[in-house]
Amino acid sequence: MVAVGGALGAVLRWRVGLWLNPSALPFAAGTLVVNVVGGLLIGLSLVWFERHPNEALRLLLVTGGLGGLTTFSTFSAESLGLLLRGDAGLALLHSLAHVLGALLAVALGWWLGRQCWGG
Repeated sequence: MVAVGGALGAVLRWRVGLWLNPSALPFAAGTLVVNVVGGLLIGLSLVWFERHPNEALRLLLVTGGLGGLTTFSTFSAESLGLLLRGDAGLALLHSLAHVLGALLAVALGWWLGRQCWGG
């Protein structure tokens, strides 16, 4: 289940990167989007699976799918690339956007899940 979900999540991450990374931004927007959206979905799933336990589905969607969609290593490599380019300020902003963005998205997803499904 994890491998199937991971494969699907990784392909989706690749497609989002193809779609968003050629943007005019000075960093790869696709990686930021998948990390923040993935964080939101993980937050929602925390509440959903607490109320509707289904280990196989959780392994498929969360551990596999969202684990494959989100990426810490790519974000880290992009931040290093900005540092090596001499853009320390942008590298810091990029890192903060990923870490705080994903953390806030998980919290928002958890809060929304509580509002929608009780708790």
